[in-house]
Amino acid sequence: MFDIDRWQEIWVTITRNKTRSLLTCFGVFWGILMLVLLLGSGTGLKNGMMQGVKGFATNSVFVFSNQTSEPYKGFNKGRSWNMRNRDVESIRKNVKGIEAISPVIWGNRSDKNVAYGQVSGTYNVKGIYPDYFKIESQDIFFGRLLNDIDHNSRRKVCNIGKKVCDELFKGQDPCGKFIRVNGLYYQIVGVIKGKASGLNLGGRSEESIYLPFSTMQQTLNQGDILHLLCFSAYAGQSVEPIIEDVRKILSAQNEIAPNDPQAIQFVNIAKQFETFNMLFIGIDFLVWLVGMGTLLAGVIGISNIMMVTVKERTKEIGVRRALGAKPYNIISQVMSESLALTAMAGLLGLSFGVFILDIINKAMSTQEVTRETFFINPGVDIDTAVYATIVLLISGMVAGLIPAWRAMQIKAIDAIREE
Repeated sequence: MFDIDRWQEIWVTITRNKTRSLLTCFGVFWGILMLVLLLGSGTGLKNGMMQGVKGFATNSVFVFSNQTSEPYKGFNKGRSWNMRNRDVESIRKNVKGIEAISPVIWGNRSDKNVAYGQVSGTYNVKGIYPDYFKIESQDIFFGRLLNDIDHNSRRKVCNIGKKVCDELFKGQDPCGKFIRVNGLYYQIVGVIKGKASGLNLGGRSEESIYLPFSTMQQTLNQGDILHLLCFSAYAGQSVEPIIEDVRKILSAQNEIAPNDPQAIQFVNIAKQFETFNMLFIGIDFLVWLVGMGTLLAGVIGISNIMMVTVKERTKEIGVRRALGAKPYNIISQVMSESLALTAMAGLLGLSFGVFILDIINKAMSTQEVTRETFFINPGVDIDTAVYATIVLLISGMVAGLIPAWRAMQIKAIDAIREE
């Protein structure tokens, strides 16, 4: 039950020596302020790093061929080989856990390889399955993405990147118009830009032309070879077993030694994201370690001042004991004073830290986010604020624990005898 007389007494005790109380509170204020700013900065750094891969399938894998390093079935080591259409179909049918799969072939990137009327430019050209856009998500500015009908019918259509659109069409809607790509005309069906600014395959998507894989393979006239294979697993599915299944199929269908470590190369994006997560955990741990160290310095200051206060009030405590005050009353009184000091200073520091982070966030929101941006939306969420408040209150109670124990040891007769 709330005892107003008791809290009035606590307030009088705290304000009795305003300068000492203010300087003591400043240590806790500064400690919690630094903790909040460090946590907010860690969040901003995390957001900046994740912005570069936002929209990219975190459980994706890329596969490409390399020279063999082991002789096998009459073939010498050092043999070059290529993945083919049959490999894609075999993997799709026999490997479980794959959500999306797409081969990729690169087109000729000669000087001025793409043109519209009298305007031309040099851009990347890629042939893909529609499933590719499930691995590297895109923002659509005009039109639509390539679909299965485009691929199955070998349509001469394309998606172009936002930068291509800006340079060839001055940012206007180009859908329905034809551009010349490496000497052949394709109709534009959509304008796109990759959501992930920090990851790209064979060039940034805003500077690329995407063609249906079947159409490009036919016009490229290189047979049924493919240059790269990418796939993503279902959410929660481990990619390691899938990689081994894919390795077995590719080895069996292309006469590659099963134990050849070099012939089939995998880039496991899922593993790289795990490394990112471990890095973020390390950053959070370091932030809490430094912040708690700063806060601890302030808490120790409060504990020291409470020890001085108990010493100054020895006679008062002795009188209380003589009048029948129980040990609980003495302990709770001292710990309440410590908690009040810590809570006032800490909540003020918490509020001020959130205020500073909000100002920084609003100032940064006016700037355009680019692939070089590494610090975005600094701040603390409600869970972090609650944790910081709990830590603060526990610290306040701990700060008053030793002084309270010291007060409880005071005997009434000894305290009254003191001058």
